[in-house]
Amino acid sequence: MDDPVLRVQSQLTGRDRVLLGWLYDHGVLTSFQLAHALFPSLDFCQRRLRTLYRLRLVARFRPQRADGGSYPYHYVIDQLGAEVVAAGRDERPPRRDHARVERRRWTSGRTLEHRLGVNGFFADLAGYARTHADVRLGEWLSEAACRRSGVFTRPGDPALVRAYQPRVRPDGYGLWVVRGVGVPFFVEYDTGGEPLSVLTGKLVGYREWFAAMGRAWPVLFWLHSAARERNLRRVWAETPPLVPVVTGARDHATTAGLCPAEAVWAVAGGDGQRSTLADLSVWVLDDREPVGEAA
Repeated sequence: MDDPVLRVQSQLTGRDRVLLGWLYDHGVLTSFQLAHALFPSLDFCQRRLRTLYRLRLVARFRPQRADGGSYPYHYVIDQLGAEVVAAGRDERPPRRDHARVERRRWTSGRTLEHRLGVNGFFADLAGYARTHADVRLGEWLSEAACRRSGVFTRPGDPALVRAYQPRVRPDGYGLWVVRGVGVPFFVEYDTGGEPLSVLTGKLVGYREWFAAMGRAWPVLFWLHSAARERNLRRVWAETPPLVPVVTGARDHATTAGLCPAEAVWAVAGGDGQRSTLADLSVWVLDDREPVGEAA
């Protein structure tokens, strides 16, 4: 019997497998995000995406703009692509309706903007690493992966630590590695719609989580605007956070032509001086190697 997974695997490159894995894990990315993260040019990326689309490994949709026109193609995993990823990871095959459910989720869900923002953050890091030597995005975990029991524990951790269920839900986790030095971090992606009290309230959950793990990593608040960042930092100046927290503003970064890997981060409670993501290694409180480095 012809197995479509086996038939298509010989046509995939290593980059294709990374791309499919991202769509499987993170839901949706635009053609521009994928091009920046993985390809030398947009044209090259679009040609390869068309091939993957014809092979029925990925699906796509194009949302309409409210003021006319359309956005670039948004790519999601197709059923065969999901089966290829699961087979490559030696995991159980996905449900038969996996791709249909995921496609419906992102084409009709209200969370599309937020998910694209989070994924764009990590795509920017991957794109920076692609064009800079001695730099890599060593790990990228989704919100769902961060909630899995024991994902951040180590073999030597006590049973209570392995069983701990965090109250906070990061939008993502990453491991940024520069010249062999790893900076594990959590991301909170802000769209500007939540009260500042909601943002500050998340730190209670992080403080409990870090205390339970016996280690603490920087929490990156990637904020909607510089004005919102100033207001949040003013709150923290009055009640300093008890966990390592840094802030950055997307409009400031865009105006300055910088990405999240570069000097866009200011430590809460500090003097406002901007640091690179690699500089935040001094805020990693961990006496053992970070997640993703053991291999």
